[in-house]
Amino acid sequence: MKTCMKVLAMVALVLPLVAFGGPVNINTADAETISAELKGVGLSKAKAIVEYRRKHGAFRSADDLSLVKGIGERTVELNRSDIQVSVTKKK
Repeated sequence: MKTCMKVLAMVALVLPLVAFGGPVNINTADAETISAELKGVGLSKAKAIVEYRRKHGAFRSADDLSLVKGIGERTVELNRSDIQVSVTKKK
């Protein structure tokens, strides 16, 4: 019983440290959302993503993120399954 309680206590302590990213549309999300959802992307890199999008238009693929200064291919690969690039049409 003590061992079970110790294991549960350890899990409870470690669980908040596990970061779960989620799908994020890099063509519509703000910098705060991008930095919260993508691994290895802090707020300054997320702001660079938003600024690049503003200047150059919508991203066509996840690979286009590597065009943003500070975002490398490794970061794209780490987040590929969470990157969405759909473009919403303006009315």
